[in-house]
Amino acid sequence: MVAKQIEQWFDHFHKNPEVSWKEVQTTKKISEILTGLGVEHHTFDDVTGVVAEIGEGDRIIAVRADIDALWQEVNGVYQANHSCGHDANMSMVLGALSYLQNEKLGSRIRFIFQPAEEKGNGANAMIDRGAIEGVSHLFGIHLRPQEELPFGKVTPAIHHGAAVFLEGKIIGVDAHGARPHQGKNALDPLFAIGQFVKTVQFSPHESYSAKLTKVQAGGDSVNIIPGSAAFSIDARSQSNAVLNELKERLTEGIEAIGKMYDVEIELDWYDYTPAAEVSKEAAAIAKEAIVETVGEEGYEQDIITSGSDDFHFYTIRNPQLKAAMIGIGADLGPGLHHPEMAFNREALTVGARVLAATLKKASLS
Repeated sequence: MVAKQIEQWFDHFHKNPEVSWKEVQTTKKISEILTGLGVEHHTFDDVTGVVAEIGEGDRIIAVRADIDALWQEVNGVYQANHSCGHDANMSMVLGALSYLQNEKLGSRIRFIFQPAEEKGNGANAMIDRGAIEGVSHLFGIHLRPQEELPFGKVTPAIHHGAAVFLEGKIIGVDAHGARPHQGKNALDPLFAIGQFVKTVQFSPHESYSAKLTKVQAGGDSVNIIPGSAAFSIDARSQSNAVLNELKERLTEGIEAIGKMYDVEIELDWYDYTPAAEVSKEAAAIAKEAIVETVGEEGYEQDIITSGSDDFHFYTIRNPQLKAAMIGIGADLGPGLHHPEMAFNREALTVGARVLAATLKKASLS
């Protein structure tokens, strides 16, 4: 019965995606489902999202589900699309709640349905509104692409990388193509930045990257040397410390290039997402639940991925929190964020059962 309900929930969320901070109907639907299940919950006046609880006691175990969709082109039309699997995450978490409702629990279990993961700041909004106050253990769950985890395999912890993005603007002066001395060329510093980014290096034992992802300069007239240009940089690392140093070195280098070419360069770092800080205790609890639910053959060791997730703000801002995100193999392809992403839907029930077992074990530990 629960398995069928999970499928129905997934179908609804999949057909009704909403982008970050606009998950109004998604929030309403989750609230309706929780009301139907007789579960106490509350929403917020100023942001989307829902927080619910079952069980009793002072101790609190929590689980987070992200609820937003991406905005991307699908069959030639830009639209909201659940190509990151958040429709599955919501459904699995609701399924876990259903499995646990009639179970004997050792503490309260809090269910956090969080907005705006794709914007990288939804977790902070929930933290600011007290969603993890009193929480000792936090779990997340996410479907994994087939190259990371095949269907039937479950990992107790996903080690996401850290990421941050830079928007830069070079402010010089346009000049006639025949009189370059009268302007301040934006292209030369732009090319210098492109070369400089490739020179920032760390130990080969570290996993990191920095690359230009957008360059814009000039207009339709080819006899004008552009004095302004815009660029973007995507910076990533598996380590929060390395990413922080990478950001500092890029900032210092780009500012030096601006001085060298006598142009102003405005920099705006945004959408920082920290790398995973995985609790060994939380991961061990999840491992026991995985083996209990799908057997030793279904267990897979922790996986490392270059992708990022704002789930890890919960532990960055609350270092005492013991957290881990469970990864569910689902034969997912062609890949996360691909507009035609699809997966084996049997993974939904597997994920819900593993998550329920994990939360119950944590509540009794």
